[in-house]
Amino acid sequence: MKRFWVGLAALLLAGMAGSASAQTMSYAEAGALIAKTCGPSIEKFCGKDNLGTGAIRDCLMAHQDQVPQQCFDEYAAARASITKRIAAQGDAYKTCNASIREACAGVQPGDANILTCLQTASKIVRPACKQVLIDAGWWQ
Repeated sequence: MKRFWVGLAALLLAGMAGSASAQTMSYAEAGALIAKTCGPSIEKFCGKDNLGTGAIRDCLMAHQDQVPQQCFDEYAAARASITKRIAAQGDAYKTCNASIREACAGVQPGDANILTCLQTASKIVRPACKQVLIDAGWWQ
């Protein structure tokens, strides 16, 4: 049961927060990364704190001298990656508009029809469009 709460706490930490890599992390990946290094500290120091209120983050900061630095480093990395993913999702249509007009004219939006069209036409999709879709977590 404790593992469930640690995992949930880590996911909420990642979700509350918001990389320079080619692909951003999903919420699940961010939560798993945080749980890996912060989980023992969350269990030890913050087990009674409410999830989703920032209390766990505050608790970890209050015990900063006893929490491994890697916990804070990976939390920062997860936060940056999630922030980048959210930004890419917001920018995707604008960035891909030219590729959509070129490759997917007449495709009806909805049910990921445009994304499917872009993936099918991947050879002519502009590099910036591919990258924003990768960062958004929508392109493999």
